[in-house]
Amino acid sequence: MIVTATEFKTNLGKYLEMARSQDIFITKNGKNIARLTSPTVDKLALLDDLVGIVPEDQAMDENTIREERLSRQ
Repeated sequence: MIVTATEFKTNLGKYLEMARSQDIFITKNGKNIARLTSPTVDKLALLDDLVGIVPEDQAMDENTIREERLSRQ
């Protein structure tokens, strides 16, 4: 979600709640100045889990990739 700095300041509590489930991008004069994200989501770990799932020599559809990822958890 993208919000202006003024909107963020006015409704801070609302956006803190929303940050639990999604990133909040804060803009000022039309430019991104900050991102509010949940500390409980380790996005680098998620990315590491995805690396190497699809071998380069195989074509897989989205469902096959999802099943492979879930089997690794």
